[in-house]
Amino acid sequence: MQNTQTKVVTQHAVTIHPRSVKGRFRSFKSIVLVLAYAVYFILPWLPWSRPVGSSQAILFDLSEQKFYIFDLVVHANEIFWLAALLFLAAVLLFFSTALLGRVFCGYFCFQTLWTDAFRWIEKTIQGDRVKRIRLDKQSWGVEKILKRGGTHLAWLVMAFWTGLTFVLYYAYAPQLVVDFFTGQAVNAAYIATFVLFVTTYLTGGLMREKVCQHVCPYARFQSVMIDKDTLVPTYDYKRGEGSEGRAKPIKVLKSLEQRQEKGVGDCVDCGLCVQVCPVGIDIREGMQYDCIQCGLCVDACDTIMDVRGWDRGLIRYESENGLDKGKTHFFKLRTYGYGLAIIGSLLFLFLSLSGQKMIDGSIHQVRSPLYVRLSDGRIQNRYELKLHNKTMYQAKFTVAIDGLENAELDMGRIESFDLKPDEIQVLMAKVRKVVSADDKDNIDLQFIFTPTEGKSKEPIMLNSQFIAR
Repeated sequence: MQNTQTKVVTQHAVTIHPRSVKGRFRSFKSIVLVLAYAVYFILPWLPWSRPVGSSQAILFDLSEQKFYIFDLVVHANEIFWLAALLFLAAVLLFFSTALLGRVFCGYFCFQTLWTDAFRWIEKTIQGDRVKRIRLDKQSWGVEKILKRGGTHLAWLVMAFWTGLTFVLYYAYAPQLVVDFFTGQAVNAAYIATFVLFVTTYLTGGLMREKVCQHVCPYARFQSVMIDKDTLVPTYDYKRGEGSEGRAKPIKVLKSLEQRQEKGVGDCVDCGLCVQVCPVGIDIREGMQYDCIQCGLCVDACDTIMDVRGWDRGLIRYESENGLDKGKTHFFKLRTYGYGLAIIGSLLFLFLSLSGQKMIDGSIHQVRSPLYVRLSDGRIQNRYELKLHNKTMYQAKFTVAIDGLENAELDMGRIESFDLKPDEIQVLMAKVRKVVSADDKDNIDLQFIFTPTEGKSKEPIMLNSQFIAR
């Protein structure tokens, strides 16, 4: 089928000026754009009340090795959650691609979102598509210098704001902004802002669709993930071309009856689907790797069909099987596999979060030497106990041992100890015991930390061994 064959179209190095269009897919893109920008630019400034720690809702504190995400505090030793999230994101991408093609590219990709914003700035300053094309051909003068200069200046401001906002996620935003503009911020803040500033300006303002066409690898391996049951923006070739091809709606070819009588398809060859395309392709030439499948060509064609009073769907989201056989098979082995992987990832994250230990501990037996024989004949072992209070509240504990009969726990003068919010405390302990001939060389024992104050009510138990010989 011509409409579903992947084709590579050679394009000249010209600036693409997409035409504005209204429709359900354009509206959805705009909603996603506004929400994404609101989340990205507002979150660093959102305050959040905590008993201890940063008062910023989202903060990735690298110096303290803690990630603050609202009420959740992720520590460095829990970074495996990041691996689970990355795996979940990858599987979601594969799953959505198998069902809906490059829907991520068309609506949610950072490149798409920032390119849309930069094009909106360009349209606001330079005018609609016709005016921008005319400005390109116009010789350099005051008008062109002002409009082009104003556009690039606005792009630079937007790019700088983007870069600075990214840095604000890694420090307390109000103070960092003051330090940044007074020259007191750390060098990493200036370097990161500059790198994001330059790359955002280049990719969003200058390269635009060329990033999707020549830089992003996703466009190259999408054909491996898309099959005959994947919904993608598709031109209905049979309906649009008929037996005699497409034709303009001239006087004798205005009504559907006249066109069908002449064997002409429903496509009136207006070219609007090409004009609105952000990557400048003609969807009527079949699926192409350049296509980011944003659906704007669907809006454009539906607009023309509505004007003429004809049925929508000449260009629509459709699969090859749906177009040929009238039925799309969504549920099959691949989609079941992706679905199970998504459920597994979500279940793992849920169990990890719900089972997170608010107070974590570890024990290290000091083995230099392995043990000491005291003057009274008893054997002494030394231990290093470490407790980490991950809660935002103070806790208090007593310590005891279990599993070792007739043993003495010596922690100096410490009978109980306080653990401040988000504090790591290391304690030294000695265990002494008279070893009999019946005792094993290595005897299992357990340190029990019993909470007496704080929100944690369950005792913490750390297993170790007592070396007797």
